[in-house]
Amino acid sequence: ITFIDGDRGILNYRGYPIEQLAEKCDYLEVAYLVLYGELPTQDQYDEWVFDITHHTILHENVKDLMAGFRYDAHPMGMLASTVAALSTFYPEAKNVHDPLVRRRQVHRMIAKMPTLAAFAYRHSAGLPYVYPDNVLSYCGNFLQMMFRITDAKYDVNPVLERALNVLFILHADHEQNCSTSAMRGIGSSQPDPYSAAAGAIAALYGPLHGGANEQVLRMLKDIGSKDRVPAFIKEVKQSGGEVRPMGFGHRVYKNYDPRARIIKMLADQVFEVTGRNPLLDIALELERIALSDDYFLSRKLYPNVDFYSGIIYQAMKFPVDMYPVLFAIPRM
Repeated sequence: ITFIDGDRGILNYRGYPIEQLAEKCDYLEVAYLVLYGELPTQDQYDEWVFDITHHTILHENVKDLMAGFRYDAHPMGMLASTVAALSTFYPEAKNVHDPLVRRRQVHRMIAKMPTLAAFAYRHSAGLPYVYPDNVLSYCGNFLQMMFRITDAKYDVNPVLERALNVLFILHADHEQNCSTSAMRGIGSSQPDPYSAAAGAIAALYGPLHGGANEQVLRMLKDIGSKDRVPAFIKEVKQSGGEVRPMGFGHRVYKNYDPRARIIKMLADQVFEVTGRNPLLDIALELERIALSDDYFLSRKLYPNVDFYSGIIYQAMKFPVDMYPVLFAIPRM
């Protein structure tokens, strides 16, 4: 499904380079590709989008379930709980040997993730829930469910909608990582897929997996300003591994993470709309010094996908608690 050559910085889905998919496709096309092995024809794509779009609504009882969480509940904990609860709404999902039943759960899980995620955010922010608008695209609909306040109609900014599509494509799959392994491990006992997905979300929750871009943001804030970057790099080198440069290095990539290169270009487009994130100057200076320093180069510590994604999400007004949720949606 996914091919990675970490030494050469290559990432392919089903044989297609990630750079081409990020440039030419939307997220639902890539989801179809990952699932079925080929990009959809126009007819297949239209049917696929229709099936996803018409499963975005949640049962009203899910709102009652969410009302039981504390006002400050973490959206990722709410997401894991509500995905698990969906198994009780769709008991036929236990029939995992029926291909038609399986396909229906695929539609439901991909369709309902943005709705659950947005509802979790709105609960934690004390805002009323915004229902899906089936006229909008997958990513456009998610943005309006997150951020619409009193407007009768939410105007989705096409640059931000495209940026979210690209970020979702980059996070769609990544071989046999922690959360994917968890999903498959649970799924091997043949429960319903919602129960397996809840376990995968729990695995993604950790700071060494889905929470890494949050750690990058905290690091950049701690550095504080561009002129303090050299002192931070000195601290990294002298700490004996206790101070870690978050967003650098990867267990697989021993070269520049190809996803990081795409995100870095994407950042410029987003900041033209949102205004420049002041953390970007710190990040660029940190990357510049690190990529000319033998300490980083000898250890193959190149920027990874988490290094710039958190800065973009912050500029788009996503709260930090939502970052692992923004990973869970496309990875589903």
